[in-house]
Amino acid sequence: MGIERPFWRAIAVFRVASLLYAAVLLAQHRGYAEPLTGWLVIGVMGLWTAAAIFAYSVEALRRWPLLVLDLLVAVACLLASPYVEGARPPGEGTMPVPATWIAGPVLAWAVHGGRRLGTVAAAVVAAADLWLRVSGPDAPVLINGAVLLFMTGAVVGHVARLAKQAEERMQRAVEMEAAQRERDRLARDVHDSVLQVLALVQRRGQELGGEAAELGRLAGQQESALRALFIRPEPPPTGVVDLRPLLMRYGSEQVTISTPATPLVLPGPVAEEMAAAVGAALDNVRAHCGPAARAWVFAESGDGTVTVSVRDEGPGIAAGRLAEAAAAGRLGVSQSIRGRIEGLGGHVLITGVPGEGTEIELTVPA
Repeated sequence: MGIERPFWRAIAVFRVASLLYAAVLLAQHRGYAEPLTGWLVIGVMGLWTAAAIFAYSVEALRRWPLLVLDLLVAVACLLASPYVEGARPPGEGTMPVPATWIAGPVLAWAVHGGRRLGTVAAAVVAAADLWLRVSGPDAPVLINGAVLLFMTGAVVGHVARLAKQAEERMQRAVEMEAAQRERDRLARDVHDSVLQVLALVQRRGQELGGEAAELGRLAGQQESALRALFIRPEPPPTGVVDLRPLLMRYGSEQVTISTPATPLVLPGPVAEEMAAAVGAALDNVRAHCGPAARAWVFAESGDGTVTVSVRDEGPGIAAGRLAEAAAAGRLGVSQSIRGRIEGLGGHVLITGVPGEGTEIELTVPA
């Protein structure tokens, strides 16, 4: 992954810097007891540093054989320290010949496999280091190096894993955004052509009646189905719901659902209540106009609001009828519809003309 490249570059810099540090220490101690062997170990470290920097720069080579070989080379150079340093004075602790260079494989394992593998590599190197210190004559056993190795493996591994997860999420977000842009583009093109033609056929068919009315009904069904294809499948942010899928579930041969190509975003509870109010309005259509009555649901957004209108082809509502129904205890409109919407801070507009159908307009703040 691209996010790993800075980690591998940083490890390469660390390998070179720690190699120079080991060479300076060896020169400072005049090669210890065996200068030739000491410089031979430094040479092996230098060759492996160059090889490891190249190998880790190639993603295809970052596999278990390279990781295991890297760790074995570091442990071998570490175990060669007693042969270079010779006998140490009693009570004196000496830095091993590779010095901090042995942390390179630990960093590589941590970046490749996270904190668990980083800790495993640290345990191997720390065990070899502690074995050298314990086996020395009267040498103090220092665990500072082992502790630092474990901390390095765990912390770097954890940070590398978090970086990889962040990159994966970013990649998914970019892909989803690109897909949504393409979906929105197609939706605009279809809306400007096919959907408008289908809507026109639906309206003209209802006006002409007869066989044209059936053609209009089929056009309305296809319009609703085509709009549903462009509804964003990705879930909206937490606590927010797209109203369109909730409305689409009411679509049928008798009920035509028309929604915009872009999401109608509302808080979850508001969207559920809005959809329930639309369902109650459609129940009224079936109850008062018959199960075969046609109904149309239109949804749109604008000026910080979301509006859904439910229109039917029934007998309409006579003046005072709603008040009489409420007085008689029939609270379908006043409670199931108006009560829901007004409880959300919205308002309901009911327009009905006897013989020309009824339209219920529900508006809530977005």
